[in-house]
Amino acid sequence: MRTLTRFGRVLAGMGAPLLLGGAALADTSDVVGYNRVLVEKAGAHCVDDPHCFNRYPPAIEPVAHAKPGDLITFETRDALDSDLNLTSTPDDLAAIDLNLVHPMTGPVYVEGAKRGDAVAITFITIVPDDYGYTTIVPGFGFLRDKFPEPYVANWRLNSAYAVSEQLPGIKVPMNAFTGSIGTMPGEPEIQAWKKREADLAAAGGVALQPQPIGALPKAVCGPEGSHKDDCLRTIPPRENGGNIDVKQMQVGTTLLLPCFVDGCGLFIGDVHYAQGDGEVSGTAIEMGATVTVMTEIREGAGAFIKGVQIEGGPQLKNMAPSEFYATTGFPKKESGDLPIYMTYLDSEKIAPLENLSEDLTLAARNALLEMLDYLVREHGLTREQAYVLSSVAVDLRVGQVVDVPNYVMTAVLDLGVFE
Repeated sequence: MRTLTRFGRVLAGMGAPLLLGGAALADTSDVVGYNRVLVEKAGAHCVDDPHCFNRYPPAIEPVAHAKPGDLITFETRDALDSDLNLTSTPDDLAAIDLNLVHPMTGPVYVEGAKRGDAVAITFITIVPDDYGYTTIVPGFGFLRDKFPEPYVANWRLNSAYAVSEQLPGIKVPMNAFTGSIGTMPGEPEIQAWKKREADLAAAGGVALQPQPIGALPKAVCGPEGSHKDDCLRTIPPRENGGNIDVKQMQVGTTLLLPCFVDGCGLFIGDVHYAQGDGEVSGTAIEMGATVTVMTEIREGAGAFIKGVQIEGGPQLKNMAPSEFYATTGFPKKESGDLPIYMTYLDSEKIAPLENLSEDLTLAARNALLEMLDYLVREHGLTREQAYVLSSVAVDLRVGQVVDVPNYVMTAVLDLGVFE
């Protein structure tokens, strides 16, 4: 018995003759327009997955090959490689091992790409998991000195919006992007970046040195790994991309990255459902996701594309809020206070001053603190709720960098998140 296609059944119902020939009519879903490469995840966590790593080792084999123009799909894990779920509480954050940050899917060898080229990566689709979270982790985040207690908001996700029982009455639209995406560094980059970060750490700055505990791949980066002292952490972004956390990398935009190894070694992880510019609590709406991209090689472009660059269209306009509330901040403080991000400088001049010169970070802190006050006062949120909401729906933006000494930062809230 011959089975009719849906189109054939419609024609038959209209009394149209059917020219079946030797086979059934094909549905359009049978048409293949692109070669597809799938990089799957396996197992409960990165340690179980041969396609996952959480360090930048100088020696790691590609898990797949793809040609420019192929559709490459990455199945990714959440940033903390966690077991968090819709019933998670702040107490559950104590079990999170930050040595496991960030699990990356890949790397993928882009055929034809050489060291010295650049790779153009166009974001085609991002499909979210059903669950995401935003956390306050003690000791981490822009206001880590102000928020010493753990907190978690659990989000139900779909392709339109996110809602959380911890933030009732709030609906955050999906503006998904890859928090981490990059190319693998070469041996010269590993050594140069390791040195500059070690110099900063020696001066008292915040710089995470190679840590073999929890490092993957274990055979390369673990405690007995072949290159354990050269496996850089994935937390800071660098010239190869990585943990960029730039929300403008939306579907439809193209990311440009230099290639430091042949094949570039493309990887993706740490996908964000939504984020405010700043990601101030330390996390956005973190989730696992399925991300599809397409690549193009730009030969020799690594000579002038030395870091992350982005090409886009109307994405910025599409993300703009329909109504907003904004606060501002200047680089001022109380006499005797030493901003936490300046403590490593050990400066005797800074503490007694009430005004710092041309300091955008202090201005951003002040704008954010004003926004938290507004959210608590006008919308009845707790300070923890306000901080988490700011991390996913408030944009820190530069107002001006010329009116010395008081540069201006703004914190812009999308009022559309309130139902």
